[in-house]
Amino acid sequence: MMQTVLKKELIIDNSHNLLLSDLPFKTGEKVVVFVMSETDLTAKLKKWQTLFKETQALPQVKNITDADIDAEIEAYRSDL
Repeated sequence: MMQTVLKKELIIDNSHNLLLSDLPFKTGEKVVVFVMSETDLTAKLKKWQTLFKETQALPQVKNITDADIDAEIEAYRSDL
């Protein structure tokens, strides 16, 4: 099942209100909204990038093949 994910960038004005319009969802559909400042997002992105680089440098990761990754994804999907 495909999920619809939207990214909206805007600048908060003096009203401190946020209005989202023309959304591709049905009336009555429950949605989840995350609001984060660009500064927070940039800091978190840097932390993730550092974590990925550290993880990829681990010796045990060097032996993982594409077939291993495919098998793990398939196992995960079969449990959904």
